[in-house]
Amino acid sequence: MPDQKDIDRPLGQGQKPRAGDDFRGAGRFRIPAGSVLVGLAALVVVGASAMIALREQPFRQPEVVAVPENPVPNAQPPRTETQVTRQPGGAQIIRVQPRAGEGGTAEGGGIVVRDPSALQQDLRVAHLPDRALVEDSETGPLPQRAADGRRPFDVYARPWSGARGARVAIIIGGLAVSQTGTQTAIAKLPAEVTLAFASGGNSVGRWMQEGRRKGHEIVLQLPMEPFDYPNVDPGRNTLTVDAAPDDNLQAMRRVLSRTTNYTTVMNYMGARFTADEQALGPVMRELAARGLGYLDDGSSARSRAPELAAQERMPLAIADTQIDAVQDRTAILKKLDELEATARAKGSAIGIGSAFDLTVDAVAAWVDEAKMRGIEIVPVSAVANDPEKR
Repeated sequence: MPDQKDIDRPLGQGQKPRAGDDFRGAGRFRIPAGSVLVGLAALVVVGASAMIALREQPFRQPEVVAVPENPVPNAQPPRTETQVTRQPGGAQIIRVQPRAGEGGTAEGGGIVVRDPSALQQDLRVAHLPDRALVEDSETGPLPQRAADGRRPFDVYARPWSGARGARVAIIIGGLAVSQTGTQTAIAKLPAEVTLAFASGGNSVGRWMQEGRRKGHEIVLQLPMEPFDYPNVDPGRNTLTVDAAPDDNLQAMRRVLSRTTNYTTVMNYMGARFTADEQALGPVMRELAARGLGYLDDGSSARSRAPELAAQERMPLAIADTQIDAVQDRTAILKKLDELEATARAKGSAIGIGSAFDLTVDAVAAWVDEAKMRGIEIVPVSAVANDPEKR
């Protein structure tokens, strides 16, 4: 029978080695040893180059020198005192010390040395919560500061350039109230625009994930009592001045558990509530302990948020203007131009609006033009006053 052709022979069967063959192959297919070494060297160079090219600066793993012991699973972590010291070159030394309980002393604690760029979540998995930042509670997942001191405010923040130029943060609220409106806003708004979700909306978790996949930073709106409440009602779980502090905290936790992966809580209405230090104080204290920032919509000059945020050493941002109080494209674009002027004068500016089709279209068009004029559109976390980053 004639010799079976190589192409018809089953792989690895039927061919015996001939004289002159070695481990690199048979006869006419012999590969010189020098070629093998050259090929291996090329693979090493290509592999190293790929690793360097794919290495994204914001997602480096931190160098941990010492950390506290792992907490008990599903247990609420102790409240901690955290001190952050900046070192030459940008490194941070974070000292985490549990607060002493009643009648006792604090034990444990630790020190972490971290590159600040390692804090932020990899944008490729930005829709997934960091388990170290989640407390499992009866109401659902609650944000918490991790045992090593990391905050949701840092981890879920959208990266930005860090440049000293004029910066504008735009927050569009009311997401999740209208399903079609939410879908349109997420699809049209540039990723640099911050999205604020209404806690009373539908499918908040699903829309949060969609927004994060598109690169947006997320804010959660917390309903608070206005002066004409209940004639004007912010919705369920509204925090009120006359409620007991524990009742307000329980209502707030129900709101916080609606979704995950947000950096900041923003008041929804609340002119009366934010003006009452006794009512607002416990809320700000818990938000700070959980590692969240606070965004004041700037609608009330009587808000006690600035003083309380400074007292609790928590990140605070205050909006400069509402961009769509008048639902007219020309009026909205004029407000956005005013934001730009403010940013050029003082370095940054914050504008808030709602997810109306008119607002979304105007903002999307203005952002593209503002970038060409040298304005950087940044997330709200980039313009917040953060005592831990001073």
